[in-house]
Amino acid sequence: MLIWTTRFSRKKAVFAVILLGAILAAIILLAGGGNDARPDADTPLLTNEDRVSYLQSLGWEVDPEPVETLLFLLPETLEEPYLSYNELQLEQGFDLSACSGKQVSRYTYTVRNYPDRPNGVQANLYVCESLPVAGDICSPGADGFQAGLAFPQTEK
Repeated sequence: MLIWTTRFSRKKAVFAVILLGAILAAIILLAGGGNDARPDADTPLLTNEDRVSYLQSLGWEVDPEPVETLLFLLPETLEEPYLSYNELQLEQGFDLSACSGKQVSRYTYTVRNYPDRPNGVQANLYVCESLPVAGDICSPGADGFQAGLAFPQTEK
C-alpha cells in the first residue's frame, strides 16, 4: 500500500481551484461551447420581420420576402422523409416530432451570403405555433447540399 501526503495551504488550494477552472473553460471553448451558433428555439416568430431577423441573428443575409410559403399538416407519426430530416434538426437543437399532428409553416428565403456560392442557396424555416421547430440551408440541384442553420465556419 502506498500512502502519499502533502501540505496544502490556502494559497495552494485557491491556485488549484483557479487552475481547474481555467482548464474547464478551455475544454468548453475547444468543444464549441464558446461559439454556440445553435438557433434559439424559444424565439417567437410572429411576423416576416421576425423570421428575417432570426435568420440574420444566425449570420445569414436573406432577401426580405420569402420565395415560397407553404402550410402543411405534419403527420401524427413521423415517417420518412421526416425521420431523416429530423436527425439534422436534433443535431441543431430542434425536434420536429414535438409538432406531430400539428400545422407547420415553411418559409423559404433566398440566401445572399453563403461562402463561395453567391447564387442558388436557400434558407428554409419551419414554424409551428409561432416558434421555430426546424430549419436548414440548402442548395437544390446536382451539386446541391443541405445543412443546419448555423453559419458555416470558414478557414482563415
